[in-house]
Amino acid sequence: MVTLAEVAQHAGVSASTVSYVLSGKRSISATTRHRVEQSIRELGYHPNAGARALASSRSNIIALMIPLRTDMYVPVMMEIAIAVATTARTHGYDVLLLTGEEGPDAVRRVSGSGLADAMILMDVELDDERLPLLRAAGQPAVLIGLPSDTSGLTCVDLDFRATGALCVQHLAGLGHRDIAVIGEAPAVYERHTGFAERTLDGLRSGAQESGVRLLHRPCEGGYDAMAVTLARVLDERPGTTGFVVQNESAVEPLLALLRQQGRAVPEDVSVVAICPDQVATQASVRLTSVSIPAQEMGRQAVEHLVAKLDGRGADEVVLLAPELTVRASSGPAAS
Repeated sequence: MVTLAEVAQHAGVSASTVSYVLSGKRSISATTRHRVEQSIRELGYHPNAGARALASSRSNIIALMIPLRTDMYVPVMMEIAIAVATTARTHGYDVLLLTGEEGPDAVRRVSGSGLADAMILMDVELDDERLPLLRAAGQPAVLIGLPSDTSGLTCVDLDFRATGALCVQHLAGLGHRDIAVIGEAPAVYERHTGFAERTLDGLRSGAQESGVRLLHRPCEGGYDAMAVTLARVLDERPGTTGFVVQNESAVEPLLALLRQQGRAVPEDVSVVAICPDQVATQASVRLTSVSIPAQEMGRQAVEHLVAKLDGRGADEVVLLAPELTVRASSGPAAS
């Protein structure tokens, strides 16, 4: 087993310097810190968790609050969680995963018990009831998501407002004048979940700027629910030629139903999705899409949190710019 003294010798510093880098008790120059952290990684040094906590008054644990709801697309949530965990380990932190729908109770439990040094919150709502407690606790925290009021908070997210506008602009540029949005399950909007609400804002503003008509319909996902939703859309707007889908579980049912109705994609109808690349590229028609940068969101959340723990971070909002990839599912509107 590698010892602290061996790390110090490898890095060319004293054992106390290695200890200070691990504990954060004293300010260490960036160059020295980097050298020590590199030696720790190369040698595979793992300090005793109990001794480390006693010495530093830290647990070296980050709490990740990720409510796993039935109306959310769990693979994306877990991809973010994995990115958080792997990035945290490079900084010497472990991750405590809290998956229950506890709301403020979870924040209170973590901040009051010393279970973790810091928190990352996911599934953020516009008026998230966890935030007053989070601000009052004063514990370092980062949100993966964007509430209405970001004052005193650090947030990392895809710019979902820009994402919605980008999808509409793409279809409008192809000549589509009637666009339908197949959204998340109704409960997601009832909770005023930030990403869904902001996407909808962007879709509406993009439609207004582009001079197109927009119809938004939430959908539970799955074949039966999608069949009902599509029938409603085409009944209300029979001239619909463009679809934006922000619901991974509705993607393949929508494509199947369009085929059954004899509507070819993209000759008769164009489809744009907001989804992971894997969903877009493995669909029965390769989808034009805006990707969800799950790994980058998780990585940046940890980097900003570690900066806060090291006394280097300031509150800020980091919005990742959306990128639309054109594939086989979008084309000029039929004349």
